[in-house]
This record gives sequence, structure tokens and C-alpha cells, in this order.
Amino acid sequence: MRLDDLRPSDNVEDRRGEGGGFGGFGGYGPHIAVGGGGLGVVGLIIVSLLFGVDPTRLLGGGGPEAPPSQYGEQQSRSGSRADDPAFQFARRVIGSAEDVWTPILQQKGAQFQPATLTVYDYETPTGCGEGQSAAGPFYCPEDSRIYLDLSFFNELANRFGAPGEFAQAYVIAHEYGHHIQNLTGVFERHGGGGTGAESESVRRELQADCYAGVWAYRANAQFRILQEGDVEQGLRAASAVGDDTLEKESRGYAVPDSFTHGTSAQRVRWFKRGLAAGDMDQCDTFDEDIL
Repeated sequence: MRLDDLRPSDNVEDRRGEGGGFGGFGGYGPHIAVGGGGLGVVGLIIVSLLFGVDPTRLLGGGGPEAPPSQYGEQQSRSGSRADDPAFQFARRVIGSAEDVWTPILQQKGAQFQPATLTVYDYETPTGCGEGQSAAGPFYCPEDSRIYLDLSFFNELANRFGAPGEFAQAYVIAHEYGHHIQNLTGVFERHGGGGTGAESESVRRELQADCYAGVWAYRANAQFRILQEGDVEQGLRAASAVGDDTLEKESRGYAVPDSFTHGTSAQRVRWFKRGLAAGDMDQCDTFDEDIL
């Protein structure tokens, strides 16, 4: 992936190295504290992106303790860190998303407002409750922030078999797709969530995949980001995190009634649709047959 012409965004907050403290909280398992304004159904569905975490588990606390950062021993917050290159990479992808989506929304008569990328270690407070890296990268519509523990990039390569910068960029672009949904009122109109192969939660996630494809098409046209093998990396990442693939990996079979993000084939198909034309009008997963 070619990054030379991508500007690093200033809409970032670096919380790495701030420590793990939420009072007496004792582990890094999949736990989300729902407070005022809480996660609700929408937030719970989004926060389970990529890891296929059952939202009911996110409310239950406990669970296995997450492994320490796979970037190795980290320095203090004021010093250099092993994941600094990943942080700078993420800033550039966010910057390109801002540059891509600003004119698109202007053409639609909508006002673009940037999301804030917040990077952290293990756990952090969010506008949607207590966020943890065990849930994977997620977008919180309550504070318009994308939350990312950078160690997830190693998880993406090692657990999901989707290495490479463009696979990482796909993840960030998907989350920015949720921000575009927030700006265009999708969360307000389609906040029912639920589970199942044709649920609104699946339709939201597939639309975010399509928006990730739109970003890739437009960013490549504007900044020439794509190199040989990049598209394959993105498709591999999309396929690796399908509900059916994750469920077969964890329990040996898939249960369509529990789907929240779509099958591997669906995620690949909608990412490719956005990538084919770079037109967000081709991403209407709510009025089309998605099966």
C-alpha cells in the first residue's frame, strides 16, 4: 500500500500508556460497562465487529484475560513505542478518509464532520460505556470516535490470516463507514439492531463494508494508494471476519439466526461493490436483497 501522498489526520487522541485503571476493574476480558446513554443495541452490535463477540457476553463481564500487547514491551507514554509506526499509519488512513468523504457528503448536501481516532491500550472509557480491546476495533456513535487498540493489527494477521497494510486500512475504513452512517442518519433510521441473516445489524455492517470499498476506490483515484496484492489483502480480511467463518471456527457450525455482521461471502461482495465504482449510492443494503 502506497502512503506517500496521505496526510496524517490531526483528529486523533493518543491514550496509549495511560494505564489500565477503571477503579477496581481487574481484567481485560470482554466486558462493557453500560452507563448513561449506554451502548444500547446499536453500540453493542458495533463493538462486536470483527471478533464476532456475542453482545450478551459484553454485558456479562469476566471472560478470559486478553494477552499483552503483541508489539512487545512498550515504553512510557512520553517515550517511543514499538507500535508508533502503526499509529502513524492509522493517522494517514484516517486523513485519507476525511479527504475522500468530505466532497462526497457535500455533493449529497450533507455536512461532513470528522470522526476522532482514539488509540489505547487494553481498555478505555467511551461515550458508549467502557471499551476494551477484547471487543476489537469499534465506532461509538455517541461521541463520534473510532476506538482502536493497535495490537489488533497483529491479531488480524495472526488469528484471522489477513496480514498487510491494506487489510488494516480496510478495518479502519469500515469503522469510518459507521461514522458516515452516523452523519447520514442511518443509526437513527435503522437502530433496531437484532440478530439474524437479514437483521438491521447485518445490513448496517454490510453497508459499512461497501463504504470501505468506496473509500478504497476514491483514495486510489486521488492518492494512488493501491499496489499489487492490496485488493486481495482487503478481500481476505473481509472474508476472514464473516459470521459464518467465525462461528464455524469457534463452535464448528454456523447459526444464521445469531448473525450480526453477515457471512464471509456477503462481506466480500459488498466491499467489492463499493470498490467497483466508488459510489455510495450502490451501498443501499437496507432496500436490497442481501442474501
